[in-house]
Amino acid sequence: MTFQEMLDDDIRNVFLNIDEFGSKHFVEGKEIICIFDDEALRERQAGNELGVSESALLLSAHINDLPPQKGAGEHLLIDGREYVIDDWAVNMGMAHIALSQTRTA
Repeated sequence: MTFQEMLDDDIRNVFLNIDEFGSKHFVEGKEIICIFDDEALRERQAGNELGVSESALLLSAHINDLPPQKGAGEHLLIDGREYVIDDWAVNMGMAHIALSQTRTA
């Protein structure tokens, strides 16, 4: 088994395990297993990361389950709600997406 295969196995069977941390959500119309992590978001905000200072959510998911990476200011549809991407970072096969809720007039 290659390192990448071991990493993918850990992501899916440990981090995104639905019995532990993961939960099913629809992202851009596709059902995936992901994590919403308030604690990690607060840690990033405490570190004064510019892109996440006003974020409301931090979504983590396997990069292969998500649509192609989008940039800050673009929209992402999650469970029928539209969010604005504040930051989209990828680390070892996991995407970490800081999101703000869209404002309606």
